[in-house]
Amino acid sequence: MKALVTGGAGFIGSHLVNSLIQRGDEVHVIDNLSTGNKIQVNPAATLHVEDINSEASCTIIETVRPDVIFHMAAQVDVQLSLADPAFDSSVNIVGTVRLLKACQQAGVNKIIFSSTSAVYGETNDERNWENNTPAPISYYGLSKYSGERYIRLFHQLYGMNYTILRYSNVYGPLQSAKGEGGVVAIAMNKLAKGLPLLVHGDGEQTRDFIYVQDVVHANIAAIDQGHLETINISTGLRTSINSLMHTVKTIHGGNVDIHYDAERAGDIRDSCLDNAKAAQILGWRPQVSLTEGLTYTCQHYFQR
Repeated sequence: MKALVTGGAGFIGSHLVNSLIQRGDEVHVIDNLSTGNKIQVNPAATLHVEDINSEASCTIIETVRPDVIFHMAAQVDVQLSLADPAFDSSVNIVGTVRLLKACQQAGVNKIIFSSTSAVYGETNDERNWENNTPAPISYYGLSKYSGERYIRLFHQLYGMNYTILRYSNVYGPLQSAKGEGGVVAIAMNKLAKGLPLLVHGDGEQTRDFIYVQDVVHANIAAIDQGHLETINISTGLRTSINSLMHTVKTIHGGNVDIHYDAERAGDIRDSCLDNAKAAQILGWRPQVSLTEGLTYTCQHYFQR
């Protein structure tokens, strides 16, 4: 199979590229390296240093003519989206539309789109299901949901196949201390500098933390399954930020303080995604527990 990964030099993308290479696939990466890192790209992949909004990226897609495109390139920082919604929309909406048009012209068989739990916004439900009405409270969540809507319309107009994967809070090795799931990476940075761990708000807000390799497995499962579906990729388990920090402290060892700061605009209070549809349609279930994943992440971070 010939695959192209946008954002393949980034956190989730670089892990996915490694797994595709291990499968024996031919892999191309488009990344402008604004947040990704060239050294994270598997040397067996072909790296094209371009922005997804450029004409050059469209030409690459039309030249390579991949079977599947994994669209992971995105602006993922909630706070940045609030500060600069025009930039957020230029990457997450316009960039996605340009990619879709290039896919149509190149005859790409399928696009697998990385979306987010942020599309759901605040909810009183214990878990968010895929049929819940999206109500994002940040421009980031809105721009990713807009990307989803464009993908569905491209299918309606041109028959383009797709799977939309809505991730809960992804964490793991190589993650930047930015973005919606960056709390784990921020904690690792604080530990490395001998600084207190940082919590915004009272710490009782909850998240559904999922290990990066589990997300990679879901993307690979979506190559041949989940056509025209929108699917949550999550553990289905709520974890408070206070509980997360306690686990991080236990794994790291030593005396670690926690500093509490003000809540941030655009941050969802509670977020947990139901993953029953992923099990039913993709045959996928998360394999890595939070303690295991945090242990792997901590070991990787402090071995660098």
